[in-house]
Amino acid sequence: MSLTIATWNINSVRLRAALVARLLTEEAPDVLCLQETKSPVDKIPLEIFAAHGYGHIVARGEKKYNGVAILSRLPLQDAGHRDFCAKGDTRHVAARLPSGHTVHNFYVPAGGDEPDPATNPKFDHKLRFLTEMKEWFTSEPPEKAILVGDLNIAPGEEDVWSHKQLLKVVSHTPVEVEHLAAVQDSANWQDVTRSHIPDGQLYSWWSYRARDWSTADKGRRLDHIWATPDVTALPGSSRILRDVRGWEQPSDHAPVFARFAT
Repeated sequence: MSLTIATWNINSVRLRAALVARLLTEEAPDVLCLQETKSPVDKIPLEIFAAHGYGHIVARGEKKYNGVAILSRLPLQDAGHRDFCAKGDTRHVAARLPSGHTVHNFYVPAGGDEPDPATNPKFDHKLRFLTEMKEWFTSEPPEKAILVGDLNIAPGEEDVWSHKQLLKVVSHTPVEVEHLAAVQDSANWQDVTRSHIPDGQLYSWWSYRARDWSTADKGRRLDHIWATPDVTALPGSSRILRDVRGWEQPSDHAPVFARFAT
């Protein structure tokens, strides 16, 4: 038996409900975690997803901003959420599966344009958010847990199109990478995607600003799947569905998949 989990920053679940339905039909993950749903929970088109066999949802949402949702073919138990930085925004939700796995779905703040917490409140928010993640997982070590989401940081040199040119660009600065590593170390989270695809450039996001995003290929790996050491990820099961970035009216992110033993 296995469990397939996908994560995707959908950039408006109502605007792109048809794309979600297409992914569910063509790829049929057991669980799909969405970020940046930009919708109150009661406005998410659940009937569309239920018609495709995904009748279970745990979500947090707000109008026009943020929002996280976990869609599933399997029953879900709401495992709560954390209000990071006491901002009242919807950037985390957790659900428990019948297998006993707890899935954490995160949407980490992007951080704005200037990588200076003293002058950019958005960047300060991002660093404080990551610090609170680290502190939470340190004080309450998770067990049998899978963490997914748009973490808005590309940590490795091969997770960006140009390490040298992006060192001072938000999402790849050394201070962000250090903060993300501290979160990962806090519970010995395993980077499932990179453990399965250790070599070569690997991206999950391409800017809308590029006229031909695929040819330019100036991507970043902002979307992640992690697991605690007591969770077994099936070797070689990770993949990023780059072609989805080329669907009509797409999100600027591509879905990331991994499969786990149950």
